[in-house]
Formats: sequence, C-alpha cells, structure tokens
Amino acid sequence: MNFIRPPVLVVGAGPAGLVAALTLRQNGIPVRIIDKDPNPRIGQRGPGIRPRTFELFNFLNVPEVNDLAKPYLLIRYYKPGTLECEKEVSMIPHMERTPAIPFHAAKLMGQQFLEVILRRHLEKFSCFVEMGTELRSLEQSDEGVTAVLAKNGILETFDTKWVIGADGAKGVVRKQLGLTFLGETRDDVRMVTGDIRLKGVGLDRAYWHQFGNINQGLSLRPTDEIGEDGWHFSIFGHDLDLTKVAESKELIFETIASVIPTEITFNKLVWVSMFMANIRMVNKFSEGRVFVVGDAAHVHSPTGGQGLNSSVQDAFNLGWKLALVEKGLADKSLLDTYNAERLPVISEMLELTTTILNRALETDKRITTRSPILSMLGINCRFSNIVLDEFAIPGKPIKAYGVLDEANLEAGDRAPDAPNMIQVGGGESDVKTLFGLYRPWYHTVLVFAPSHADAASILDALEAYDSSIVRSVVILPSSASVTSVASPADLVLVDQEGHAYSAYLVEAGQTKVFVIWPDGVVGAIVHGAEGVKKYFSGIFLGV
Repeated sequence: MNFIRPPVLVVGAGPAGLVAALTLRQNGIPVRIIDKDPNPRIGQRGPGIRPRTFELFNFLNVPEVNDLAKPYLLIRYYKPGTLECEKEVSMIPHMERTPAIPFHAAKLMGQQFLEVILRRHLEKFSCFVEMGTELRSLEQSDEGVTAVLAKNGILETFDTKWVIGADGAKGVVRKQLGLTFLGETRDDVRMVTGDIRLKGVGLDRAYWHQFGNINQGLSLRPTDEIGEDGWHFSIFGHDLDLTKVAESKELIFETIASVIPTEITFNKLVWVSMFMANIRMVNKFSEGRVFVVGDAAHVHSPTGGQGLNSSVQDAFNLGWKLALVEKGLADKSLLDTYNAERLPVISEMLELTTTILNRALETDKRITTRSPILSMLGINCRFSNIVLDEFAIPGKPIKAYGVLDEANLEAGDRAPDAPNMIQVGGGESDVKTLFGLYRPWYHTVLVFAPSHADAASILDALEAYDSSIVRSVVILPSSASVTSVASPADLVLVDQEGHAYSAYLVEAGQTKVFVIWPDGVVGAIVHGAEGVKKYFSGIFLGV
C-alpha cells in the first residue's frame, strides 16, 4: 500500500472524532476526517461537560470550552397549573475548587457549539472535515485498511493504515467489523427533544424549568447559544403520542403551551429529534487496525450526562497511543490497552447511569441531584498492564469507575494539578501549574526530590529518551533554594505552597517519581531510575 496519503482515517466528525483527530494532529500525525452529513449538525444534543473532560480539553489546549461553557442552573419545579415555585433543586452537587482540582464544576455547552470550537482548532493543523463523505465499506490486512468512500454519488477507494470509527450508534464501522452491540432499548424512556425560540410571560431565564409530571411533562432550559429567546426542551409523558408530536411543529408548540400556564409566543423550532433510551456497548473496542470510539462503541441513558464525556475520553486515550505506534516509537500491542482500559470503565458507567435512570422513573423525578461520582475524576485504569506502581498494595479490589479519593493516589489514577510553582533558573517558561505541563505528544516525568542532587541518577536515566516524547520536571520542596542550578531536566520547580507535595502524597524528604501519560493519567509511581526504565520498556521500542 502507498501511504503518501494520511495514515489515519477518522469516520465521523462529532466530538469523539474531532478529539481523536486533534490529538493525532498535535502529535504530528496526518489525518483525514470525513462525515456523511452534508452540513455540520445543529442542536444542543448532549450538553453536559464534566470536570474530567474539562481537564482533557485543557491538555489539548482548547481553553474556550471551559471559558464559554455555562454553569448548570437551579431547576425550578412548579405547583400544578401555576407559575408558583414548588421547589428548587440543584442537579450538580457542590464541589469546591481546590489546588488539585481547578475544573471543579460541571457546565453546559451545546454540542453544535462545541464542534465549531473543535473544528477551528483542527483547522489550525490544516485538517478540514470533509462533509457529505460516507464510508461504504472497509477491508483490512496486516499492512493497512482499504476503505470505500462515497461523495456526491462518486465512489473512491482510499488506502490507509488505521481507521477510527466515530460514526455514532448507527454507524458503518462497527457493523463492518462485526462487533456485537448488546443491551436494551428502553421503550419506557422516550422524549421529544430539541431547540426552540420562544418567549413566555414570567418565564425567568435564570432557571431551568420543569413543568407537569410523568404523564405529561416538559423540561425547558434557557440557552443563549440558540438566541436570546433560545431554549432546549424535552417533552415526555405516558399520556402523549410522542411519535406524532415529534412529526409536527404545531403539535410541539401546542404541547408546550398546554403545560406552561402563561402566555407563550413561539418564534422558531430550530431542531427536533425523537429520543429513545438505548443502553448498549460493544464486546470490544477494536479489531485489527480499526477502532470504535464514542457512540459507535457505547450508548447510554441520558441520566448522568456521561455520553459526550466518555466519548472524548475514549478518543484521547486511543489518540496518544496510536500516535506513538504510527511514529514507530511503540509496538502495535500498545493499542490493545485502549480496549483493555476503556471496556471496564464503560461497562461500569452503563451500570451506574442505568441505576440512576431506574431510580428516576421509580420516584417520578426525571431530574435529581447527581452523585459526585459523575464528575468522572475517580475513573482509573489501575488494572492496566502498562501501569507500574512500586508503592501500591497488591490484591486490592479495583473499581474502574470509582469515586475520587484524594487520600490515595496510585498508578492508573487521574493526575492532580498543583498551582503556583516557582521555576528555578534557566529557560523561559510561564508554566506555573502542573496541568500547564501535560500535553498530548509527550510523557511528563515528575521527579520529587529533597534536592537537585537527589534527582541526578533519575535524570541521567531520562537522557536515554528524546525530549520530544519525554519531558522531565524536578519538583523540590518549599524549603529548597530557588538559586539557579545546571540541570539536564526540562524544568526545575520549587513547590513554594506545597500543593504538589500534598496532592501527590509525597513527604518533604522523600524521592518519588511519577510518570504522567499524555492524557493526564499517572502511568507509573516508582522509587527511582530503575523503575523509570522498567516503565518505559513497556511503552517504547528499543529502550
């Protein structure tokens, strides 16, 4: 096969496909990304973004997502037939911002807006989504994949090395691979959902409104992304013929007006879809040189707002590993860890979101305060065969989708942040936080040591790795001198406020090494040079 063409084809340009492509392009890997729709999709769709996902967008250097996303509003319930408030509920449990958790709050951003932001970042790398281009079939061999594409009725045969299927629950890639998609379709969870422009007398845009009951109800959330009179709505209820409602703009207007006891002026129905809860996942996330991410691999109940977030996390996990393999720096077996790490997480996530759904139906509460576990900060891959922890107690039970426990930090956990670090001498850098260091194209090795001399043997061992793929950072305790010192390390920092030592659970006189993956996961926690070598021998070829 001739690989002058991009070595990776991404099928589907929703958030999962765009993040996969952006991760690869930031790693210098050429990508072709296609989408069968002739135009970018409109609609809020899954708007909830969780703290862990904001961290990933930070590592991808896409700060606009956090900057422009809106906070969750209080949900206001009304006494039947009135605009008199019965109660106000917060869907998101309160979490304080801390030095270790800078992105502490879940927020909302419509998928249409999120995709615009991600496409702009991708275009900075001269990578443009080819709309109206559909995958018809694919065949793979040991050397690569041959895809048959169609655009405007014209077929094209495209040879590539790898394919990432981000083409959704009804996509072609999963079906071509013959992966199972077992689970259930919940006919008891159906709703008409969409975006609308309307004005209502007394309808306060500072709240998310909940009218009616399980027999005939309406959720109405203001969003300026649609317009100053824009709302995202969901119509539900056993007494309604929802299929019929979804097919008629007039019926949608009529149903909304019948549930809200005030004068409504309808301006425009922007987007509408019939939603039915599907709870399904694949038996595996890859076959040979072809992978599935996001909705192509798993679909959930909307309760818990995990779908978009887990899709982004799939894509980043796969992206940095595929980049190393494509560069010839890692063996193809590294890609097996994508399936091994994501399958247990998604399995446990589906179980959790289904439990939340069932509880909501039993209590007639479509919207309730969610568990802190849904921040996704406790997701881990401690069980992965590429993580190395010389401090962990073996034999402990591992829950892949866990609750964040800041009193414990093991290899496979999310790496915490630490701000206000002072750079020692040499080099110019405005980096003052650990999260400012983590990027998709390299591992970051944090060497906690009482003095620079104590880090010397570890830094010597790191000389074996190119600084384009491994960055070294010495972190000295607050008592250390900030006097300039000659160092082979990329950065020497003094933890002046003790945040790094606290978050990473390191004693001031201790030497301890953390290897951080490109997606901000702790890959290894080791004592010194030998542990570092052992870890990287499981990642890189020829070292």
